Amino acid sequence: MKPLLFLTALVGLAACDTGVETRKEAVPPAEQPAPLAAVAPLAAAGPAATLQPETDPDLQQAAAVVRLDQLPGQGPVAAKLFGTAGGDPAMNGLYTHVAFFQGPDGGWRVFRLGDVLDYRILSARAGRVDLEFEESTMDEASGRIGSRTRRVIVGWPIAADGSAPAEVTVTPAQ
Repeated sequence: MKPLLFLTALVGLAACDTGVETRKEAVPPAEQPAPLAAVAPLAAAGPAATLQPETDPDLQQAAAVVRLDQLPGQGPVAAKLFGTAGGDPAMNGLYTHVAFFQGPDGGWRVFRLGDVLDYRILSARAGRVDLEFEESTMDEASGRIGSRTRRVIVGWPIAADGSAPAEVTVTPAQ
C-alpha cells in the first residue's frame, strides 16, 4: 500500500508545473533582464590598497541617495530627479527632488517635490517633467493606512543664458 501511495504522490508532483517557464513567457522579452555573462573572477596583480572611511559630512547625504534619473534635453543646464531615503519607510520615505546644475562654483540648485513611496517619469521635455507619485495615506479618524496614485506636472522656465531656474512649479494633473 505504501509503495503505491508513494508512486501516486511522485507522479502527481511530476505533473506539477512550477510555472517558471510559463512566467518567463508572460513577461515580454523587452522587459526580461539580460542574462549575466559568465566571466572568470579577476586575479590580483599587485598589493591591495587599504582605504579608510571618508569623513566629509556631506557624503552622508550623498549616500542616502537611493534613486537618480537624469533629465536630458533641458538646454544648456543639467537637470536630474533624485530621491533620498528618509523618514518612515512604511509611510512614504522617498524624499523626491529635482536639481539643476549652476556650475562648479554654485553646485546644484535643489527643489524638494515631496515625500512619496516611489515616482515614475511619464514624460520629459525642456522645462517640464510629468510624474506619477505612489504615496501612502493615513485616515486620521480610523488610523488605517492606504495608498494613492497622484500625477503632477513639474515645470520651470528655460533661461536664455542657460542658468538654473530660480523657481519650479508643481501642478496637479490627470
